[in-house]
Amino acid sequence: MKKLIKTIIVIAAIAALANVLPTRAAAADEKKKDEKKEEKKEGGKKKGEGAIPFSGKISALDKATKTFTIPKDRHIAVTATTKITKGGKPATLDDAAVGEEVAGQYKKGEGDKLEALSLRIGPKPEGEAKGKKKDEKKDEKKDEKK
Repeated sequence: MKKLIKTIIVIAAIAALANVLPTRAAAADEKKKDEKKEEKKEGGKKKGEGAIPFSGKISALDKATKTFTIPKDRHIAVTATTKITKGGKPATLDDAAVGEEVAGQYKKGEGDKLEALSLRIGPKPEGEAKGKKKDEKKDEKKDEKK
């Protein structure tokens, strides 16, 4: 009788382990898949993905390190790939000044460093105003010709 009880206990323990081990292995596999998905998201981003818009006035500007600061203490670095414009024309960070209005997009780079993807210095050029209809533009052109 004792031998039978020991055998049943051993079989029950083996059955319990058999049920637990695959569950843990599956959880570990799922965790690895999630990590791989995160790596793909970070490494293989599509154009515009992860871009965060910003706007405000420059509160600090360091042309030597190519960085500027805007409200909410966002320190943004300008890189070689940053598209910079002023008055609708290409520009450089040297064209910016403290107190000047800026807008654009940035992304989080290595070490959560903010890197500018685009930077518009100064107000939007008049031709880029939102909501302006094509008919209004045509009327303006006609008035200029007269």
